Amino acid sequence: MEGQENVEKGKIAERGGETKLFGKYSFEGIEVRDPGIRQYASFTPVVYPHTFARHANKQFAKSKVNVVERLANKLMRGGTGGKLGGKLIRTHGKLQGKKLRVLKIMEDAFAIILAQTKQNPVQVLVRAIENSAPREDVTSVRFGGIAYQVAVDVAAQRRLDMALRNITVAAIMGSFNKKPTLAETLANEIILAGKGDPNSYAIKRRNDTERMSRSAR
Repeated sequence: MEGQENVEKGKIAERGGETKLFGKYSFEGIEVRDPGIRQYASFTPVVYPHTFARHANKQFAKSKVNVVERLANKLMRGGTGGKLGGKLIRTHGKLQGKKLRVLKIMEDAFAIILAQTKQNPVQVLVRAIENSAPREDVTSVRFGGIAYQVAVDVAAQRRLDMALRNITVAAIMGSFNKKPTLAETLANEIILAGKGDPNSYAIKRRNDTERMSRSAR
């Protein structure tokens, strides 16, 4: 049934003369202000963002995968495996390998974003990524048996990955053993990060990362 629904969405999008995400959201006119992210973020028009790992195990091939699909891939995780927000977050692999289920969650989240912001959810996601992508990080360097923390610039590819990871971790944390659904917490995090709201977990993580790098200069 779910596969049949996807086919019908594709037919609807084709009739309109434009390929739209989930048959609803246009990729035309998407503005990416950050030149580094623009280089590695793909917005190839797709109805259903699922490439079936066609670009797996190929160097820099992630840059050819639509950003919406990369966000879905980040959601397919078995918990954080550590303490976040003062508690241990483990989802016991409930989303691992369940790509269609994750895409349905994202479709619901995008509907919430459209209802609350009256903007194209893809554009809101782009703003969220730009606002939550750190520009500096720290790395450990060893001199004479002593380890030092040194500030380094973050590569554009990694900046995009870190932003997507923090957005999805915030959604998982917000819905873990709580009333809000994952779609609701994902939509809320994207909206907050898109506005640059300091209450966004992804924005907080970016600020913490850049603060540590400033102290390590």
